[in-house]
Order: sequence, then structure tokens, then C-alpha cells
Amino acid sequence: MRPLHIALAALVAAVWGVNFVVIEVGLGHFPPLLFSALRFLVAALPAVFFVGRPKVAWKWIAGVGLVLGVAKFGLLFIGMDRGMPAGLSSLVLQVQAVFTALFAALALGERPGRIRVLGMGVALAGIGVAAVDEGAGGPVLAFVLVIAAAACWGVSNVLTRKAAPPDSLNFMVWVSTVPVLPLLGLSLVFEGWDRDADALAALDWSGAAIIVYVAWITTVFGFGAWGFLLRHHPASSVAPFTLLVPVFGMSSAALFLGESVSPLRWCAAALLVGGVALTSLAGARRPRPAVTDAPDTPDSPESRPAPTRAR
Repeated sequence: MRPLHIALAALVAAVWGVNFVVIEVGLGHFPPLLFSALRFLVAALPAVFFVGRPKVAWKWIAGVGLVLGVAKFGLLFIGMDRGMPAGLSSLVLQVQAVFTALFAALALGERPGRIRVLGMGVALAGIGVAAVDEGAGGPVLAFVLVIAAAACWGVSNVLTRKAAPPDSLNFMVWVSTVPVLPLLGLSLVFEGWDRDADALAALDWSGAAIIVYVAWITTVFGFGAWGFLLRHHPASSVAPFTLLVPVFGMSSAALFLGESVSPLRWCAAALLVGGVALTSLAGARRPRPAVTDAPDTPDSPESRPAPTRAR
């Protein structure tokens, strides 16, 4: 990779890692479901008018929009709102690579090799250590919600792989149109009209800047730049940069939010990042097709060997 492209990949990882801090701050301005709805609304508009028509079937856009946008981000935002630290969230969410490998084995018939199985075991051990650390002084339910968010991300990765979008930015912008109304409806039911109205009435420049960051910077810029890198370099060269996301997430949370990192958390980070690296970068054995001469054509960061971000 060219030095400029290496810098761009590192910048995207930093943007996605710092996003967890921005989410933490944003939850002080908005209820979690409303916050998530606003994120996707601003990500979709006005970008949807400039990216062209969808390049995959609507069933894939709707499926990924509901699983990724409503379930994954809804659970993540609620978990962080209930006390899951930003830095730990950026780390624990990377277990989505394990869920992706498991769901791909069930739905796509991909058989994980020995190295990938080893990586999954190491990553799960890291989650266990993180659970012990969080259970000692943090809300266990919030931890479980973020794990559930990672599982939903794994499902959306498999759906994205099946969709095989030729343009990841186009796909993500159209996916962003799907969660807006469901999230708004859930917010009205569970968070209440009064709470939502108060949050919107109190919207100031800092709240607006937070929405712009999570929508345009992490989604539009992040996915656009990532898609650019994947079009110019092999996935095996680009994918490892996603392992920097929890590094930036934990360090920025410590710097800006004053989150402490216990020895157990460092141990969990080492196990989880190492396990995710093995799980993501090791190949999976695919079942031999009966009759085909077409190569496999995964496209988006989620469908490549490495995890994408949560952002």
C-alpha cells in the first residue's frame, strides 16, 4: 500500500474508534433510540440523492437495515446508555468477527479451519475476561446488550456477504434509509414523546456536531474511504487496520472521558484483538460448488476477511 493509503486506513480506524467516545457524549444529549434514528436520518439525507439508485435487491437493503441499523445500533446505544464504557464497548464489539464466522458456517456452509477455530476460542476467552472485569464493578446487563449487538452485527455481515454490493458507500447510504422510521417508532414507545421532544428542543451546536460526526464522518466518509481502499488493494492488506479500532477507542476514552483501564481489561484486549486477528485473517474452507465457474465476489468490509467497524 502507498504511504498515503496507509495513512487513510489508519485515519478511518481512528474515526471509527473515536466514534465510541462521541456516542458516549451524544447520549447525554439524546435518548439512545432517538440518537440512533437521527444518526441514520442524517447519514441518508441528503447523500441518498447523490449516490445513485440501489445496486442490490431491496430485500438485502431492508434486511441489513433492520438487523444492523435497528437491532445492532439500537442495542449498542442502549447498552452504552445503561453504563457500558465507551472504550470497553469498542473492544467487546469486535467479537462480531466470531459471530460472523459462526453464522457464515451455518448459513453459507463455510467451514472454519483450525487457525480460525483457535482464534474464535482466544477471542471468546477475551470476552470472558472482560465479563469478569466488568462484572466486578459495572452493569452486567449493559455488557450483555453490547454482546447482543455484536451478534446482530455478525448476522448483518452474512446478509451483506449474500448481497455482495458492488459499491459499499451506495449500499450503506441506502441501508441508512431503513432504520429511521422503526427507530423513531421504538423511541416514541419506549422513551416517550416528552423525552424525545425535550431532547430535540434542547438541540444546540454541540448536539448537532455530534450527529454530523456519527452520520457523515463515521458513516459516509468512513465507508466511502474504506470502499476506496478495498477497490485499490487486496482485502488482506486493508483488513488488519480494523484491529486498530479498539486501540483508538480505548485510548480516546481514557484521554477524553477519563476511563481507567484495569490489568484485567488489558488482558481481555490482548486476547480479544489477537483472537479476532486469527479469526478474521485465517481462511475458511468453503464447500465445493456442484457446477460453477464464477468466483466468489464479497465486497463490503463486513464481507471481507476482517471485521468492520462499528461505528
